[in-house]
Amino acid sequence: MSGAFTMDNRAGPLLRVENLSVHFPVRTGLLGRSRRLVRALNNVDLTLEKGECLSVVGESGCGKSTLAFSIVGLQTPTSGSIHFEGRAITGKAQPSRIERARMAQIVFQDPYASLNPRQTVLTSLAAPLRLQGIVNNGEVEGRVMEMMRLVGLSPDKAKCFPHEFSGGQRQRIGIARALILSPKVVVLDEPVSALDVSIRAQIINLLLDLKERLELSYIMISHDLSVVEHMSNRVAVMYFGQVVEEGRWDRIFGNPAHPYTRRLIAAIPDPFAAFTTPSLIDEAGAQGPPHGFDYHPREFGTHDIYSDPPASQLVSIGDDHRVRLVPAAA
Repeated sequence: MSGAFTMDNRAGPLLRVENLSVHFPVRTGLLGRSRRLVRALNNVDLTLEKGECLSVVGESGCGKSTLAFSIVGLQTPTSGSIHFEGRAITGKAQPSRIERARMAQIVFQDPYASLNPRQTVLTSLAAPLRLQGIVNNGEVEGRVMEMMRLVGLSPDKAKCFPHEFSGGQRQRIGIARALILSPKVVVLDEPVSALDVSIRAQIINLLLDLKERLELSYIMISHDLSVVEHMSNRVAVMYFGQVVEEGRWDRIFGNPAHPYTRRLIAAIPDPFAAFTTPSLIDEAGAQGPPHGFDYHPREFGTHDIYSDPPASQLVSIGDDHRVRLVPAAA
């Protein structure tokens, strides 16, 4: 199991996210004159160590994908910073898009929608190399063929189009495209959720093999806790744009401290019982939880309510295990 993985952290984290916020203005009312903010991310702190897989979990709408897009440069943060190997990659010091593409890449959820249906696999995989200034056709084609073999695809299929491949094969193409520039960080945005159950294990094993072979570091965005448990070294639980619990996978799954984490784990589908627990995010709506509460108070229980220290802090409750305390109701 991945939880036995150890690493040397003395050199500092590979990636560090500090107080990252992303707010989207929304205009409402007559002629759109009223304005409010949707806080997709709100003061998020995370670290990614070299060689580990950090999974970010939570319900749809909690900010997982916004975090992923911010890390790879597809979303500009409202405030906060992201550091890669100690260097700031946001704000005035941010590198060019070309340089940032060599630092971090992303594997998207839908392998068909993320590929250009009018381009062959060879063209799709060659495009990042040419954008980086590699113009020798022989070198480009050789690297594409090598990458196809690495992800388990026959180089003979390089001139085929996306619709000629199965879903699992298309996801392998997406993985190959993300790895073609040899990035150190790969963001996996729901990498197997669009695949058949029979194919998921193959893709998961491929990702784990590539992680070890190429010395990659993963940030995996997922709501599938069984996949998270299998692949992760650490887990961060998000709720309404904030990290409410973070730590080693075995501590999160074995001893969840935050009430929302416990609800997520309890919601893992049971084939012998009907699932009737509603989504907290759906209940509260897209604008956020009720005024005066960082978390929806329903069913959280009095033993989970704390007022000191403030709810804005993640408090250490053990070795590599932190939790955001629930504020006391007014």
